[in-house]
Amino acid sequence: MGRSSQIQRTTSETDINVAIDLDGTGVAEVHTGVPYLDHMLSQLARHGLFDLTVKATGDLHIDSHHTVEDMGIVLGQAFSKALGDKKGIRRFADVQVPLNEALAQCVVDISGRGFFVFNVDLPKAKIGSFDVELVPEFFQAFAVNGGITLHMNSPYWSNLHHITEALFKAFARALDQACALDPRNAEVPSTKGRL
Repeated sequence: MGRSSQIQRTTSETDINVAIDLDGTGVAEVHTGVPYLDHMLSQLARHGLFDLTVKATGDLHIDSHHTVEDMGIVLGQAFSKALGDKKGIRRFADVQVPLNEALAQCVVDISGRGFFVFNVDLPKAKIGSFDVELVPEFFQAFAVNGGITLHMNSPYWSNLHHITEALFKAFARALDQACALDPRNAEVPSTKGRL
């Protein structure tokens, strides 16, 4: 059963092409024009064991907001499409990932209902040229377009690079666990019969 998809989305602000294989080995080829986003998407692929190809161009002469948000939209759509009817998936995951002094928690329900809770107090600051406030924008867009309930928390951190990277790694591991196939159940994991 191949769980892969490809989505292309073109607007007046961005042109994004994403291919994802949920049963990959963590190979990533990512080019968004936003170096820190490339780094985080590579982390997502590696730690989620997804094969991911991303080619994106955007109105970076303005800023990277549209590219980052639209990347979340397209990647969420590709993830949902690759899951298909969701039969046999584990559906839920709760993962904590440390990165030195930072601890990130990601709780996922592949519910078909996009919802996002972000309990991480990030400052309006930059990592290099990357606006940190775009981190929750990416996850919000992914959750809504991927049809997942996503809760992200951090009880403590001090290094901004560490906590943002830990969030992406926790997200990757949670997605991997939630979309993993459960050998004990080949049905949709819901009493309603669909997600």
